[in-house]
Order: sequence, then C-alpha cells, then structure tokens
Amino acid sequence: MVFYLPENLETSTMLDELTPRQIVAELDKYVVGQRGAKRAVAIALRNRMRRQKLSADLAEEILPKNIIMIGPTGVGKTEIARRLARLANSPFIKVEASRFTEVGYVGRDVESMVRDLVEISIDMVREEKIEEVAEKAETNAEERLLDLLLPPPAPPRPDKTQPDEGYRTAMEQFKRTREKLRAQLREGKLEDRQVEIETHEKNFPAFEIISSQGIEEMDINLKDMIPGLFGQRTKRRRMPISEAMEYLIQEEENRLIDMEQVTRTAVERAEQSGIIFLDEIDKIAGRERGAGPDVSREGVQRDILPIVEGTTVNTRYGMIRTDHILFIAAGAFHVSKPSDLIPELQGRFPIRVELQSLNVDDFVRILKEPKSALVKQYVALLETEGIKLSFTDDALDEIASFAAKVNDQTENIGARRLHTIMERLLDEISFEGPDLKKKTVRIDGAYVKKQLAEIVKDQDLSRYIL
Repeated sequence: MVFYLPENLETSTMLDELTPRQIVAELDKYVVGQRGAKRAVAIALRNRMRRQKLSADLAEEILPKNIIMIGPTGVGKTEIARRLARLANSPFIKVEASRFTEVGYVGRDVESMVRDLVEISIDMVREEKIEEVAEKAETNAEERLLDLLLPPPAPPRPDKTQPDEGYRTAMEQFKRTREKLRAQLREGKLEDRQVEIETHEKNFPAFEIISSQGIEEMDINLKDMIPGLFGQRTKRRRMPISEAMEYLIQEEENRLIDMEQVTRTAVERAEQSGIIFLDEIDKIAGRERGAGPDVSREGVQRDILPIVEGTTVNTRYGMIRTDHILFIAAGAFHVSKPSDLIPELQGRFPIRVELQSLNVDDFVRILKEPKSALVKQYVALLETEGIKLSFTDDALDEIASFAAKVNDQTENIGARRLHTIMERLLDEISFEGPDLKKKTVRIDGAYVKKQLAEIVKDQDLSRYIL
C-alpha cells in the first residue's frame, strides 16, 4: 500500500488547533457530501489531539473510538479515511479484511497489517529527516564530486616546518579552479562528463529462508551469527556527473540520518497516531453455517479482534502496541449487516455512520468542485500536449446524468462510474490528441450525447463498456 505524503494546509491554523468544523472543511475540499462520516472522523481526530494534552497516566486509559462506515462502493469511504490521515500526518494503511484468514488456512496473517503500518511509518519519518538534511547532503555531495574532478595538490613533506612558496601558489590556483568548476557544475555545464566513483554493492546469500510467519518472526539474526555474510563490497564505476551527483546525495543522506532515532520516532508515531482502514469488513460478517467457503469468516473476526482491542505485535523493529491505533472499518453490507459481526468485534467499533448513495447533483459537484476534480485532471493531462480542453455546464450535467443512469441500470459503483464515462467520452480526443491541428477543444452537452447516448441506451453494451 502506497502512503501519500501530507499536503500543506491552506489555512495558517496549526494541526493541534484545528476544530472539528475546520477538519470537516478540509475534507470538503476532496470529498463531496457524506457529512455524517466527516463529522465522525473529525471528532475522532480531535479527540486524539485532546488526548495528547492530558497527563500520561490518564492518556494511557483513553482508547480511540473506532468507526464503521456503512455504504455502497464509490461513495467516498476510503477517500475520507485517506485524507484524514494526510491531514493528521499519520501513518495510514488500507487493507482488505477478505485477504485475511484464520490460522490454518491459506491467507495473510492478521498481524501483518500492523507490521506494514510500522514500515510505512518508518518511510514517513525517514522522508522527513531527509528533508531536514537535504541541503547539507547536497553540499557534501558537491564537495566530494569536486574532489573527484579536481583532486587537491599533494601536501608538503612533513619534515618541512612551513609550506614553501610553490605549494601556496598551487593552493591558490587550486581554489580558483575549484570555484570555476563549482560554478559550471551548478549551471549544468558538466552534466555529461564522466567520473569514476566507488559504489557499494550488497552481497546476497546463495540460499533463502522461508518462514510461514515472515522473516520478522524469526528470533535468529543470521547477520550476527555469520559476520560478513551479508556485508557490502565496493566497486568502482564510471558514470555521468548527473548520475554521480544523485548517488552521492543519497549516500550522504543515509550517512547524515540516524536510523535508530528514525525507528524510535516511527514506532511511537505508529502506536500513538496510526490509522488502519479495514475495507470489506462485511465480507467476513455472518455466522458459520458448516463446511464450505464461509468456514473461516468467524475465525477471521476472532483473529482480528485482539488487534483491534489492543495487543502487542512482534515486528522487526520491536514490539508494537495496538491499543491506541485508530481502526476505521468499511463495508457495503448489502447482504450482511453490522450486527452479523461477532458481538466482541461489534463492541470495538462503537461509532457507526451510514454514507448515502450519490445522485446526479453529487456527480456534478464531484466533477468540478474538489481540488483534484476529474475534469481538472483531464484538462491538465491534455494541456501537456498543447490542447486546451474545456467543459460547458450542460456537458457536466449530461455526464452526471449518464453516470447516474448507468449506475441504475447496471451495478451501482458510485463515483467510480465517472471514470469509465470520462474515459469513453474523451477516447477519441486522447487518441488523436498529438495529431490534432485544432488545439482548442470544447466539450458541450451535444458532444456528450453524441458519444454516449447509444452506448447507454443499449443496456447489454453498457454493461461491458461502461
């Protein structure tokens, strides 16, 4: 699961000063409607901020109020949770409950979600530290590169009490030449020049270790048992200066970052502010009815229960407590209902919010209101080839109307239907884009009807195309 870096807030309000109303306003920039779900997650985030201001002994007793979002696919459940995590700068992972199976069946171990969350937290903190040392790393890399391009003159012999005049002259000449090279390097005039640098290569063992619980479960550290087996060897390589600069910057960043401190910070952040989004929770709901494909549903619930209620998970970075991780579960619950979950698991999700199906007006707003609205995305994509694409209001109304109609006639996939509609609508323009002589394209209602009316009218065809 890829984690997105937090975006800068447009308000000057600090995160710990954001009120629930302001949190909802931030979420409104990306998700249309669903006021109830936004209120629930805003309160959950605000309570985390409140908890941080309490004494340590009382804060330890206050557990997060986990949330179940109930609603059809494509209405914004995942996006609300993901944007909340970006807003809070929290480690976030989305997992599908249907991937897990109880112990003894084929599938992923439920504790792997916590391990993945810690890995994401490590990456987040490491990126933050890299930003802090980026300037110094670039300066150090530049100095190392200049040393390769122009090695300093040999120092005077140690038996001389003072440097002779020739050495002083050579040093002055060296400094002047070095500064000229520095200027050329920064101007990009030396990009294609080749340099030889020493690179590190990892030695990989000629055997593999397979463990059902994952390598992090093994208490044996082969690196300590057999020193040198997993060591690094160096190799001299010739490469362009542009490539060498990137390599040296990465090397300097790794040298300047204290990974032990990164690990400590990341583990604490995962424990105190991590968010795990459990999607498709309805797929494991339901009582057992004997042998068959549903045999492990309740077993999965029983395995997930200790993770949600608070336990300790062993990871390669140490023991991780899950007591204060916020769990947000989501599911359509078409066939089952939340009460079909085992009572113990129900009790660990005290907040339940129902998300509403999207209508035509919601689709129109989704097309144009969010910061990364679908229309804005296509306009930006085609603008890279010089095509000025514009949509009239009646075109957006028609697109929304067709999306709602297809959702009614076939499967209701919510806002995801807009993606299929837009792809079909702009298929010709996207394909012919580079060769178009007329670089200004205006999409109106008539064009939308021409492109989509026949497909939508034929229900059998729309099932395959849209």
